[in-house]
Formats: sequence, C-alpha cells, structure tokens
Amino acid sequence: MIKNLLRGFSALTLALVSLLSPAAAQAAPTAEVLTLADAVGLVKVVEEDRTGYTRSAFKHWTAGDDATDGCSTRNEVLIAEAVVAPTVEAGCKIVGGTWVSYYDGQQVTSAGALDIDHMVPLAEAWDSGASAWTAVRREAYANDQGADVSLVAVTARSNRQKSDQEPKDWMPSSPEAQCRYVGEWLSTKLRWDLTADDRELEALKVYAEGPCEDTIVRYTSAA
Repeated sequence: MIKNLLRGFSALTLALVSLLSPAAAQAAPTAEVLTLADAVGLVKVVEEDRTGYTRSAFKHWTAGDDATDGCSTRNEVLIAEAVVAPTVEAGCKIVGGTWVSYYDGQQVTSAGALDIDHMVPLAEAWDSGASAWTAVRREAYANDQGADVSLVAVTARSNRQKSDQEPKDWMPSSPEAQCRYVGEWLSTKLRWDLTADDRELEALKVYAEGPCEDTIVRYTSAA
C-alpha cells in the first residue's frame, strides 16, 4: 500500500510539473521516491576491492557550482547548510554563522570546526564501483551538490570517527539521526549506481525491517 502511494505521488508530481512547465519537466531529472526496504533491494551486491585507492583520485574541493563566487565546494556547502547565515567576506572568508551537526546533534558557531563529509566516503565509493570511473566522474562525485544529501557539514570529531566506515561499523551517535543517515547513505549509493557487499546490505536491511521501516528514500541519478 505504502509503495503504491509513493509511486503514485511521484507520478502525480511529475505530471503536474509537465502541465505547468513542459520545458522544465523535460529538463528536470526524474526523482525516485522509495521505501527504505525497496531502496535496499535496488542496490547491487558485489564484493568490495580497495586495490589502487588513493584519496587524490577524487579531485576536491573545486570551484563549486558557482565558479564566479570565489568559493570552493566546501564553502558553498557551509553557506547552504548554515541555520544562521554567516557573513561571506572577500576571498569567500566565512565569518560567524551557526550550524547543527546532525551526526551528533552539536551546534557549531565556527566554520573551522566543521568538516564537509562525503555521505558515502571516497574510499567506500572506490570499493563500490568508482575505481572503474573516469577521473572526471570521480571529481563530480567528490564535489556533488546536485543532491542535498551527498555532502554534509558535521563536526570534525564525528566525521573523523566515521572515517571511511560503512553503516555496519559506524552510525551517528544521535539516535534520532540514524534513520536519516541510512536513508541518505542509500540515496547516495543509488544516485551514483554504487554497489554494496553482503555485510553492508545485511546491516541496512536490519534498519529497513526494524526501526527505520517508515523512512523514505529520494534520489535522482547522477548525470
């Protein structure tokens, strides 16, 4: 029932967009809306292989989505995710502002205390299919602002605790953040057509069939 309602809602939304603006509907990528269990079922199962991985294989941070604003991808994400807007000075120096790190629920008032985390870490992406990508696609992945969930501003401490671990090995310390995290992890994997190994998928199924069964996953495929 829920699955059918979600699919019907998605189709209705696209139809309305098409009626109101046919050109916009043609240009906009199709958004997928799924239950968490359905999202888990779409991820391909492949054994992971980190052979040849180096962080430098993913060029970041680049000039960001707006090459004219003088801000890197990192700073553009910080500006976008601030709950109290900072002042942006010459050279994209960020002064003031407030952020909430959802991994640990901490409020942060200094941009320097934040990391921009790749929801699916670069090493995990490499293991899951990115090793076969071109350098251009890896750069696009590492700087992806086309989906709100791909990059997230969090405390440096929580980001470094997470490191390159999968959900089976690390989850946010804030309990209310865990279902959101699993949903955003899956959204990123599906957006970039990344795979998962057996242990990772089993861990995701535990959440999908238990405490996070009502979580909704939204994603659009990366160009």
